Amino acid sequence: MGAYPLAQRRAAGRGLATAAEKWRRMDSLDVNKGIAAVLVAGIAFFITGLLGDNLVYEQRPAKPAIAVEVAPEAASAGAAAAPAGPAPIIPLLASADVKKGDAFVHQVCTACHTINQGGKPLIGPNLYGVVAGPHDHEAGFDYSAALEKFKGQPWTYEALNKWLYDPAAYAPGTRMTYAGIKSTQQRADVIAYLRSLASNPAPLPAPEAAPPAAASAAPAPAAPTAAAPTAAAPTAAVPAAAAPAAAAPPAAAAGAMPPKPEASKP
Repeated sequence: MGAYPLAQRRAAGRGLATAAEKWRRMDSLDVNKGIAAVLVAGIAFFITGLLGDNLVYEQRPAKPAIAVEVAPEAASAGAAAAPAGPAPIIPLLASADVKKGDAFVHQVCTACHTINQGGKPLIGPNLYGVVAGPHDHEAGFDYSAALEKFKGQPWTYEALNKWLYDPAAYAPGTRMTYAGIKSTQQRADVIAYLRSLASNPAPLPAPEAAPPAAASAAPAPAAPTAAAPTAAAPTAAVPAAAAPAAAAPPAAAAGAMPPKPEASKP
């Protein structure tokens, strides 16, 4: 009698273990099904996207749906206001701020250039002594073909002005990707600092004398006034045209009755 309950308990334990194992198997199966469903959905989404990209092409319209017309006056005014190139730099060099140029060069230019005397080139050549030096002043540096055509030519103040304003426009095809310094005053500050990077800085050019040029151009508007007497010549000829009117009375008098001769007195 005592052995029966023990066997019954063992059988019940085995049944519970079997049921728990079945539940574990069912749980793992459900997890696998969920993971498989996510994977299948992702693959289907990816394949659908590929098919959509290959079957549907995006075409831009040849003409815009809404045409925006610009007034001719505004277009001409904008074209006239667009600068053809950098403004002259020489008048600003004497008053340029070397400290501001120093700060700009250390913040922007030193990422690609060294500025100390004898410094090794980085992406670009060393900048010590660049002002008034030749375009290829860095010996052994691999300059681009765009700058090779300037070989031996000096970096004048105006050449640096154009280069710093737009390197790609100054030397099309250059490897320098910098967009340029559009502020005229900032370019003057940078060039003034670059000038100081030399044991014997290049002399500043004399500013252009604008007033004499303006004075020489002043007599031009007065030219029409000098020609005024020529235009007044027809007015002086008016009396000649009126001369026939003055001669008209004798002609008219020819048709009048001659005066009777007075009778001679005996």
